Amino acid sequence: MFAIISNGLIAILVPAGTAFTWDGVQYPANWCNLSSPQEKAAIGMVDVVYGQYPNDQYYWVSQDAPVYTGTEVEINYTATPKDLAQCQTNAVNATNATAYSILLPTDWMVVKAVETGGTVAPAWNTWRQTIRTQAGDYVAVINACTTVAQLAALPPVVWAHDPNYVAPTESN
Repeated sequence: MFAIISNGLIAILVPAGTAFTWDGVQYPANWCNLSSPQEKAAIGMVDVVYGQYPNDQYYWVSQDAPVYTGTEVEINYTATPKDLAQCQTNAVNATNATAYSILLPTDWMVVKAVETGGTVAPAWNTWRQTIRTQAGDYVAVINACTTVAQLAALPPVVWAHDPNYVAPTESN
């Protein structure tokens, strides 16, 4: 996005790839892509720079008014924390759903062992328990958060690989 500055004020915002009219001249949609920095400067055009967009999973986000800094236009955001309890509930549900989806493809092993009186290979039992433990530990960390900022800053779970996993750098 670009902005045209006139008398130190933002006159218009021009989204990239959009035709616009300025000072009685119609500019085609591709003008911003094809013009040189000097041509842009000649009509008072500067870049629009956006601040980091907050995680809207945890915050209500609103866009602030554009501000001309003298060299560019900055657009930042205001982040208002959502309800902590609801965010925690959502994070717990997402964690449990992920653990479920990781375990689901191997549930047949457990069902078969129960139905036939057999056993599940120890490596698979250990891995399945590791996934359940990881989920439980992460849920405890989620519930221990006392602010939305703490919750939003949690690193994602690095789930254990199943016993058949071969790292991309390894060879068989």
